[in-house]
Amino acid sequence: MLAGAGGGLVASIATCPLDVVKTKLQAQRIVQGQDGYQGSLGIVKTILRENGIRGLYRGLGPTILGYLPTWAIYFAVYDGIKSFFGAPPLGGSGDRIYPAAQVKGYQPLIREHPWSLHILSAMTAGAASTICTNPLWVIKTRFMTQMPGETRYRHTLDAALTIYRKEGVSVFYRGLVPSLLGILHVAVQFPLYEQLKLYARGDSDKPLSSEAILMCSAIAKMTASIATYPHEVIRTRLQTQRRPIADDMSSDGMIKQYPRGGILYTTKKLIRKEGWRALYKGLSVNLIRTVPNSAVTMLTYELVMRHLNGQAGR
Repeated sequence: MLAGAGGGLVASIATCPLDVVKTKLQAQRIVQGQDGYQGSLGIVKTILRENGIRGLYRGLGPTILGYLPTWAIYFAVYDGIKSFFGAPPLGGSGDRIYPAAQVKGYQPLIREHPWSLHILSAMTAGAASTICTNPLWVIKTRFMTQMPGETRYRHTLDAALTIYRKEGVSVFYRGLVPSLLGILHVAVQFPLYEQLKLYARGDSDKPLSSEAILMCSAIAKMTASIATYPHEVIRTRLQTQRRPIADDMSSDGMIKQYPRGGILYTTKKLIRKEGWRALYKGLSVNLIRTVPNSAVTMLTYELVMRHLNGQAGR
């Protein structure tokens, strides 16, 4: 948990400006080519003109508060499941065999299908961390997408209280379903990362170099991001919905009564009004942000784990 939280903290601070630009691109309802549309550079210029450098770090507070428990919960559950199912129990004693350091890493319970254990670990850990921290991501998104003239949130607690008083407690779990669909992201990323590490290690008994870890993490993150990106746009649109809401104003499904098929409705309206390309708004900025973010996170995690294991005599 310490290693995961440390990695998330360093990465979130380093890449916050890119997160702000990506979120604003995702929330932008104007189609490219129309009056008022802003690309990445236009958004950066507007932020600097209206808010200065501080504007590029709006939402950093809830981002840090979100990343610390997210990565702590994620890595703890992820490694916990791999350890628990990674070896069969000894007969009658209730003890378990934990594999020593070796070329193959964890020894999965289902030896013919090692990816099954990684996928189970990744999806369970992703669901646990998402459910626990979704309210913080709603607050972060609101911080980053505030428009000029709106009442500014003073800090994270003020934002939470303001949103709660105006829209109720249910708003903190808006976008949860698309976020859970995003579990498919980690189900791609982490098994691929584990496999790439095995390829990079080859027959050597030496720990992977920092460069190899960064490369494995970057490739895995880029592949997973491209494959699952649309759920992020849908989630942002849902999280930025506010009450009171005018009749059928835009592609994000802003209507007075939310239909049961809110996610499908929002997706259909987005595609109908903005085209399929809208599902990938901000993808290039997201890759620039998440690939180094993931690389820094995983490298920090691996190095801290080595240090802690060394201290524990493992």
